[in-house]
Amino acid sequence: MRPVLETDRLILRRFTDADADALYDLHNDPAVTRLINGGRPIPRAVIVGETLPRFVASGFFAAIVRSTGEFAGWFHLRAPEGVPADELELGYRLHQRVWGRGYATEGSLALIDRAFTELGARRVFARTMTVNTRSRRVMAKCGLRHVRTFFEDWPETIEGSEQGDVEYELLRDDWLAGRNTATA
Repeated sequence: MRPVLETDRLILRRFTDADADALYDLHNDPAVTRLINGGRPIPRAVIVGETLPRFVASGFFAAIVRSTGEFAGWFHLRAPEGVPADELELGYRLHQRVWGRGYATEGSLALIDRAFTELGARRVFARTMTVNTRSRRVMAKCGLRHVRTFFEDWPETIEGSEQGDVEYELLRDDWLAGRNTATA
């Protein structure tokens, strides 16, 4: 399958039905989903019948390690329902076996560049739980800044949810200013 985007170490491509096993493994790793759903298993039928079709149809990308062909996880860049089309949400979920290697930052930076250079974004934003320090660190490394902490009603309480969620953003003008500073 033709890549949507390539970085030095990653290939981002569209999901296909052939990705069911890889997605099932990722979404059933308790360390990966601890701050998503408390680490509870997700039935294969849900992955195959709901999650994967949604990923195939929308702005989700399988992340493949270029040197090995290994499925590392996924990224998304999309305007969620109810949000203006020029405000794109960035998201990612990676296997714990590739944590700490800079892949989340690398893939995110590539998608942010694409958002502003090709997709006409005015704003890129990302959200995570307040306690998710790893994800917050990636957001900061990518130039996003904390804009709010908020609390939502979730169907089930998970560890850390009492501290709420955070939203980070990068505006196009700030991204352009950062690029101009880097090239000066």
